[in-house]
Amino acid sequence: MLTFEQKLAILDSYPQLERRNVSLGRVNYHFEESRQDKKTVASHIHPNGNGFVYAGLLRGYESDDKGLVNIRDYSEAELRELVDASITSLSMFIPDAPAPAKRKKKVQTGAESLWKNEDGHTLSLRFEEDLWYLYAGLQLEMAFETVEEAEEYLAEEGFVREQE
Repeated sequence: MLTFEQKLAILDSYPQLERRNVSLGRVNYHFEESRQDKKTVASHIHPNGNGFVYAGLLRGYESDDKGLVNIRDYSEAELRELVDASITSLSMFIPDAPAPAKRKKKVQTGAESLWKNEDGHTLSLRFEEDLWYLYAGLQLEMAFETVEEAEEYLAEEGFVREQE
């Protein structure tokens, strides 16, 4: 198994990927030149060794319902092969590519909700310019395409919505 630092070094070696540090010490890598709706190639690369790479448009990989492959036990060669294939798949225009499972809801810019975990940390989720942004104070933590994706992430991280 590659260490967290080794996985980051491999992913950092791809100049077309943009590194984004997210909460709990995790790191995502985005491919802004994607020709698909999906832009995240690697997500939740975690110091504990866990992490995921998008393979939703690829065959031959065991992925979850979001098209993500767990790379916890991948070797360097396996990780590079998957990342290369993921970038290639996102670079191509595929007219019959599967549509995203969840569509964005029409929401007025400025919509906001507060989320708190059992340690007392508070995050705010705001809709701005067609994306959902997650903030810790003034610090941007993450961005999501749908509110469902954001709420699922927050629940996975132990946050619950505060009553308004």
